[in-house]
Amino acid sequence: MRAQFVLSEIFIGLRRNLTMTVAVVVSAAVALGMLGVALLMLFQTSHMKDYWYNKVEVSVFMCTKDDATLHPATCANGQASQNQMNSLQADLTANQLVQQVFPESQADAYARYQQQSAGSTSGTSMAQYVTPDQIPASLRVKLKNPSTENIDAMISSYQGQQGVETVSDQRTILQPLFKLFNGLTVSATTVAVVMVGLALMLIVNTVRLSAFSRRRETGIMRLVGASNFYIRLPFLMEGAVAGLGGVAVATLGVASFKFFLIDRVLAPNFTFTSFIGWDKVLVTVLILIPVGLLMAVGASALSLRKYLKV
Repeated sequence: MRAQFVLSEIFIGLRRNLTMTVAVVVSAAVALGMLGVALLMLFQTSHMKDYWYNKVEVSVFMCTKDDATLHPATCANGQASQNQMNSLQADLTANQLVQQVFPESQADAYARYQQQSAGSTSGTSMAQYVTPDQIPASLRVKLKNPSTENIDAMISSYQGQQGVETVSDQRTILQPLFKLFNGLTVSATTVAVVMVGLALMLIVNTVRLSAFSRRRETGIMRLVGASNFYIRLPFLMEGAVAGLGGVAVATLGVASFKFFLIDRVLAPNFTFTSFIGWDKVLVTVLILIPVGLLMAVGASALSLRKYLKV
């Protein structure tokens, strides 16, 4: 009978304040949906970092004939000799951090440059003025563990050696992409925080109206000796139901974001990288459920503490 009474009170409260309840569900859904998108963007950024940092290579570029004036400390003798390149390759191969070394001669580098320039008009016009001896030979190094510490250690070890023009890694190319995803994550999180605040205010007002409309029933229950928890439980459950409704709608939004935007738009057009799977969507939903319940029940409890005098 008690459970039946609580359920009937929940139904009555939701029906009496149907418009406000719908507003709470929609507001909670938008807030939780934006939070879910922010979590997906965070997972995607982390996933891409893991994916690309495992493929990062350190490139050791050898001196060309024109580097004697540009880099006099390491390229004073002009173009690096084949002996210098062979010695450096042997040293890199013996390094415990290195998995494999891929040498690239000036001819190979020039051919690759010509191939890359063929796809653009500006690149084609520039390529006709470039000669093979102006393109540096290089040693591309694949590390066993391409962590930031190991990459920095490789750069500091080989930068400044004779015959070496510069040592660089591919992180500088990837940083703008990661900054873009980080910016999108921050934006989505900011909107989510604002919407959570609006949802909390709506829940507080909805529970306040529900408590006011049932003040006579509350007074009678108080007179017959009902406990504070028993009186407040229907109102808390109303907030929980509204919160779960918001979670359900937000789940559809997050799933749609993954299905339509990531799987149907981004993944087919950006095949050079990897995207998160549906397991991250499941993790996001599992995070949204307690957040939605805590948000709704917490706001309800706060409202009852202030407006329900029992």
